[in-house]
Amino acid sequence: MAKGIEIRAAHFPGRAPIDAYGNGGFRFAEMSHRGSLLCVPSGIHGWAPVSHAELDEVAFQRVFDEAAEIQILLVGTGDRLQPLPPTLKARLREAGVSVEVMSTGAAVRTYNVLLEEDRAVAAALIAVE
Repeated sequence: MAKGIEIRAAHFPGRAPIDAYGNGGFRFAEMSHRGSLLCVPSGIHGWAPVSHAELDEVAFQRVFDEAAEIQILLVGTGDRLQPLPPTLKARLREAGVSVEVMSTGAAVRTYNVLLEEDRAVAAALIAVE
């Protein structure tokens, strides 16, 4: 007997430019995702934070796990730039990851450029309406 639809954590196994953002989600690799995204070397993953207030070390665990393969991390904090907590920024720096914080739109555009240049870039993007 069928169990019904299985809900799994969103994951795209590879690197892909972000084609569009807004309306609470993102489009990439001919797919769409509702919610925030974490783009790291292992792929593009659904990401739990929905606001700047939720950005902590737990939210960035996958970044810490893959830090050896990340040169720069772009953090899109929503409709407007909001600074990361100083302890989080220090922890990322200790892991060898350079961090640039900006609005989600700016982060998406910058991510696409750096991806096109084949740079070791990652992005943590809070979805915007």
